[in-house]
Amino acid sequence: MWVQYDTPAEEEQEVQQAFAGLAAYLESYLEPLLICLDAYLDKRLVRTFVSAIVAIVCFRSKQQALHLSELGAYLPGSAREPAKTKRLQRLLMSQKWSKSIIDVFLWQRADQEVRQMKAAGERPLCIWDGSVLEKAESEKSEGICSVVSSRAKRLRKHKKGNFNQRGGKPITVLGMEWTGVIVVGMKKIPMVVKMVWWSRKGEQATKQQNIERALLHTISAAWKQSVLHVFDRGYASGPWLECLETVHALFVIRWKKGHHFFDEKGNEMALSQLVGRTRSRWHKELWNFQKRSLMKTGILVKQVRHASYAGELWVVVVRQKGEPWYLITNTPITTEKEAWDVVFAYRGRWKIETCFRYGKSELCLETVSLQKQEKREKMLILVMMVYMFLLWLMDEKQRKIVVLLLYHYCHRTGKKQREQDFPIYRVRWAISRYWLKYPPIFSFTALGDIPTFECTTENI
Repeated sequence: MWVQYDTPAEEEQEVQQAFAGLAAYLESYLEPLLICLDAYLDKRLVRTFVSAIVAIVCFRSKQQALHLSELGAYLPGSAREPAKTKRLQRLLMSQKWSKSIIDVFLWQRADQEVRQMKAAGERPLCIWDGSVLEKAESEKSEGICSVVSSRAKRLRKHKKGNFNQRGGKPITVLGMEWTGVIVVGMKKIPMVVKMVWWSRKGEQATKQQNIERALLHTISAAWKQSVLHVFDRGYASGPWLECLETVHALFVIRWKKGHHFFDEKGNEMALSQLVGRTRSRWHKELWNFQKRSLMKTGILVKQVRHASYAGELWVVVVRQKGEPWYLITNTPITTEKEAWDVVFAYRGRWKIETCFRYGKSELCLETVSLQKQEKREKMLILVMMVYMFLLWLMDEKQRKIVVLLLYHYCHRTGKKQREQDFPIYRVRWAISRYWLKYPPIFSFTALGDIPTFECTTENI
């Protein structure tokens, strides 16, 4: 009786033919990178590289997502599972390639996106932020240091119906520091510029300011003032303002209300006192992501100065329900539109938070269990390649195949799910189900027709 409700053979064949180009999409996206890897690696390892990305997409497990023994079983091919796991180990252990090759690939894709937005008359946003990868049970892994646990901080947060004592010392665990930079337009898909995982201990120990200043000089040398740098309150300090002044970067930084600035008359006071009870000048109704509703928002603009910055600065005070935002920028503000542009630029900073969240929750970056730091970084950058490929599928050019995938392999009836602009979680689930049912077949025949990129690390 179940045959009555089964998918007809003709319809199943049509669906399979419609999605046959999905493997070609992945191949075309990776081809410039594969050409470069082919110059350093054996072709079998290059094929393993593509198969590893397929395996990461297909294998969805919260506890063992990136364990080599489990991940190797999902590599496409007819070989036995131990053999496929060994292929994956050989790829990560190879000394002929490093994370910097993929860094160059990501950099050039971001640079191309910046040039396109600049040609269209749009100023790209270069969004900075940091996070941590918690490896609480690790002891002998290389490049592990003490980090503040964001998970413990989240669990201790006060919730309705549950009492948690506030305050106290932050909980620290073993892990790695994570600094990320992405580029995005006002309505564009994010592009990863650089992802750095680093530690304060070990042979390659470094400091946060060294990582961030090196990235800032690299980005400013390439893009100069064509991008607007957006920072959260963790970057609000005098030394960072001095660093931004040396490279002549345009920026927006959110500051705390207690930090001191000078007003137009030269009086030094905290930002909250400097603004005082001056009424907001302009008002709009903006969507509040936490409350999920439209809220009346007022803004006020004043010119200020800082002891560590010689140029002119403006503070944009954003007033909604709750604590106001104090946004410091060095872009001149003379009109209402320019003031709201600063507000929308900072609101776009949330996209890097979704990047960190997707990497940890969906792609399970914290399940990497490799002791060698070099192998671990290769695995982490492989996972970020998966994230970039899924974002690339969100583009309008690939919209048709994404709609078909969601309809046939991850259908949802809820209004909230159907109205999402970037259903990146469902896209991965749909691709996983499709590739587990119909393993992808790659041709690798058009590699010679695609122009390669310079495999140098001078700008990284």
